Amino acid sequence: MNIYTVNYILSRLSFAMAGALVIPLVLAIAGDEPSREAFMLSVLVSAFAGVGFRRYGRRAEELTAREGIAITAFGWFTGTFLGMLPYLLGNYLGFLDALFECISGFTGTGATVFASLGNLPYSILFWRMMTAWIGGLGIIVIFIALLPQSGASTIYMYNAEGAGPTTDRVMPRLRDMTMALFKIYLVFTAVTTVIFMLCGVDFSVAITHAMSTIGTCGFSTYDDSTMHFHSLAFELWTALFMFLAGGSFSLYYRAWVKGPSVILRNTEFRTYLSMILIAILLIALNLIIEMGMDTGMAARAAVFQATSLSTTGFVSADFETWPTFSKLLLLLLMLIGGCAGSTASGIKVARIILLVRNARAVILQKLNPHRVIDISLGGAHVDSAMLLRVGTFFFLYLAIIFVTAFLLTMDGFLPFDAIAVAVTTLGNIGPAFGIVSATSTYAPLSDFVKAILCLSMLLGRLEIFTLLILLRPSFWRKTKRW
Repeated sequence: MNIYTVNYILSRLSFAMAGALVIPLVLAIAGDEPSREAFMLSVLVSAFAGVGFRRYGRRAEELTAREGIAITAFGWFTGTFLGMLPYLLGNYLGFLDALFECISGFTGTGATVFASLGNLPYSILFWRMMTAWIGGLGIIVIFIALLPQSGASTIYMYNAEGAGPTTDRVMPRLRDMTMALFKIYLVFTAVTTVIFMLCGVDFSVAITHAMSTIGTCGFSTYDDSTMHFHSLAFELWTALFMFLAGGSFSLYYRAWVKGPSVILRNTEFRTYLSMILIAILLIALNLIIEMGMDTGMAARAAVFQATSLSTTGFVSADFETWPTFSKLLLLLLMLIGGCAGSTASGIKVARIILLVRNARAVILQKLNPHRVIDISLGGAHVDSAMLLRVGTFFFLYLAIIFVTAFLLTMDGFLPFDAIAVAVTTLGNIGPAFGIVSATSTYAPLSDFVKAILCLSMLLGRLEIFTLLILLRPSFWRKTKRW
């Protein structure tokens, strides 16, 4: 691995982070907020980090797979440590809490350690939403789109960030594709902002919640999340945009070029839509039967929380008080997540489809050993290597949930609560059940638990393999096999 090449690109990422931090700095100066010094220092530290990396960096025309993985992993580490500086330098949070909050933002988890948001400057609140927005599409994806580097070999960086089991390339050149996705991302954010303003929300609140919605993070500027607005229109529009953010942005680009019928013909999107609709129906019926809830209120709560807990993590109702059946459905939605190529995390709908189809193929081959069964997704053949990766990912995903839940029980968590927290952090959702329910924060948790959950959130966002590869000694050896 050429460490000089890695350092060179990390320097550009550091400078990009400094540029991003300038935006909340301007807001802090304009509002004469006490956070301006923290943002000034953060910009300077990020710039100095860029200079330091550049001092020991050297541009390369091509990247190897190993360098792409290293840049992605260390790029996220660098972005996280630079992104946490405003919280830390402004004395808003301690080191571990600042790290947790920043990881939660960049990974789109939306789990907060702020006990209360009411006394925070707007610039800090805005930066929280910016981390959600940047991390939603992906630090590396945005970097490739805006700061192209090393030509076609950046595909290694793109793949290492994790977008699900897809090789879908809507455009032949990676930079053109990432730029197209970035433009769609901007359009979605702008449209969401305008719609929120039409719902009676002022611009500063509308744009922050739009960034959090499209980034599928679930951060809010209010302690009571979307419950604060008491607006049916706001909730329904938020639910719609959360659902759309859970779909594939590559699919939306194809729909823009070829027409909206492309979306309805897509197997993964149809499955995703069906999953959400079935969950909404079952949860609504369960709330009506078990809790005697009014039909309209039950439907409203079910629509919002089903779309939210499969993607984002906004809260419109205290689902901790819901029947066990509804809570298990919500947990299942957290586990599955959104579509491949979306801003949502989780196992991804595409992997669930492939797992089911592979299981069906195995059963049919048991009945007829000589039968050849083709497994496809979206009209494209899926080879055995892809199926192996999907099966391995599924195993590792469940194993990490088990290990995380086991460690949490050592800290006093009840088994169901421990599993829920493990699922929601690995799936980058945020709220769970029990001690971190809809109306609670992660602030009371021990440092031991917060450290574990930081790792869980990163594993979920980078889809496990990128970080696990770093643990292999062979990754660090000098070899030409990568």
